[in-house]
Amino acid sequence: MGTLAGKVALVTGASRGVGKGIALGLGEQGATVYVTGRTESGGTPTTPLPGTVQETADEVTAVGGRGVAIACDHRDDEQTRRAVLGVVADAGRLDVLVNNVWGGYEYFWDGTPFWEEAGFWTQPIERWDAAFRAGVRAHYVTAVAAAPTMIAAGSGLIVNVSSEGAEKTDTGVAYGAAKAATDHMVACMAHELRDHGVAAVSLYPGLVRTESVLRAAEFIDLTDSESPLFVGRAVAALAADPAVLRLTGQVVRTGELAREYGFTDPG
Repeated sequence: MGTLAGKVALVTGASRGVGKGIALGLGEQGATVYVTGRTESGGTPTTPLPGTVQETADEVTAVGGRGVAIACDHRDDEQTRRAVLGVVADAGRLDVLVNNVWGGYEYFWDGTPFWEEAGFWTQPIERWDAAFRAGVRAHYVTAVAAAPTMIAAGSGLIVNVSSEGAEKTDTGVAYGAAKAATDHMVACMAHELRDHGVAAVSLYPGLVRTESVLRAAEFIDLTDSESPLFVGRAVAALAADPAVLRLTGQVVRTGELAREYGFTDPG
């Protein structure tokens, strides 16, 4: 039996990539994992990449958990609230929330040559809006909806997927500012949640071999990269740690967590 048997998690933006890896990492440990995404089986793909929210849910079940798919566009606050409340109504609890959904990558898919957006002054304002709407705001709205259930239980974990882009100046203005906002939001949430027994952390993966990254593998050095499942095992380790409150408000990194908890990358 896994370390998370009986626990309930919600992972947003899990049709593919890091979100899918996190869902599978939690599923490996026996959790019931609700996964959200915009790409439904038989529906119109949202990107030219494989993966649907139903496929992720099925794979969670196949690795030992229980996967449940929820179609949700987290740019819509009401859809977000309905998704969270639906999980609570169905499962009766919510132990782990992973905010992974993100926006601002549209230029990868809309045909814009990357050299035409080489500086923030060349980019449409919508790039900024996408990063903050689908990223920062969606994370906030999801946490607002989830927090009362965790507070009532006196325990819980909120993980916001962020990146080292929050600490750098060469990752793009909108991206860097949104990730920095995510980190500070987590710190402020942690301050207010600590007395209720609920932890909140920002998670920094390394370079992850997502479908998007592998698509451009010939241009990227993948020597020190991570699999999406490695990120998932980091989240599962945090979720299983009875003393996770000691980390609340902090930035945690997948590599450091692997050394502390002893999990490995399946490759």
